Amino acid sequence: MSLLESFSLDGETAIVTGAAQGLGKQMASGLAEMGADVAIADVNHEQAVESAAELDGETDVFAVEVDVTDEESVQAMVTEVTERLGPIDVLVNNAGIVENSPAEEIPIDSWRRVIAVNLDGVFLCSKHVGKRMLKRGDGRIVNVSSMSAIDVNVPQKQASYNATKAGVSQLTKSLAVEWGDRGVRVNAVAPGYMRTKLVDEVLESNADMEETWIENTPMGRLGRPEELRELVVYLASSASSYMTGSVVSMDGGYTAR
Repeated sequence: MSLLESFSLDGETAIVTGAAQGLGKQMASGLAEMGADVAIADVNHEQAVESAAELDGETDVFAVEVDVTDEESVQAMVTEVTERLGPIDVLVNNAGIVENSPAEEIPIDSWRRVIAVNLDGVFLCSKHVGKRMLKRGDGRIVNVSSMSAIDVNVPQKQASYNATKAGVSQLTKSLAVEWGDRGVRVNAVAPGYMRTKLVDEVLESNADMEETWIENTPMGRLGRPEELRELVVYLASSASSYMTGSVVSMDGGYTAR
């Protein structure tokens, strides 16, 4: 197999959760560009439909509505994608939220919501897609953790987010160990600050925060979404065939300080 062929996803089926915008949309575009049929899975179905239409080209890219915190909704998503595209080869668990608040002031409902989306959602999607992968003896799952699983980044206060991302990293390793000899590889990416549209909107009103982020990042800049897209393609393809249980940092050196 040539190097180029090892990155190919021709004829494969992928799901990317939280893919209606931002990093998830970039990941979906990368998988489609490498030949995969892709389900844009998001709770915001209207925006997911718009994004799918933008990405649809030589492969089949379509939108599917899902609430990753609801097990029945996840099961329905898996069924719909399988009926339309066939067996699922790649799952990217990207859906996530963050709520900034001092730890002593976090309402319990807010805490539980962040856990439900960021951790329960990764587990439920992995569970129901993973069952089918295990039956076939083949599949790749890529979870989106964060440098916040490794380092408490500042100045924002986000204890609930940090805790969930640490959970995602450990869940990744746990699934990798359980499923490693059954043909299913599970890895994670741990991105740092990425310059998405949503991040830019936050920084428009808080220039000091961007300055702090960049000062703490050895490379002196925020990441580009397409840089993360390329890493996800690698982990989703046979190019990473001997990798499982890895949490790969892409943070401009933030956690290496």
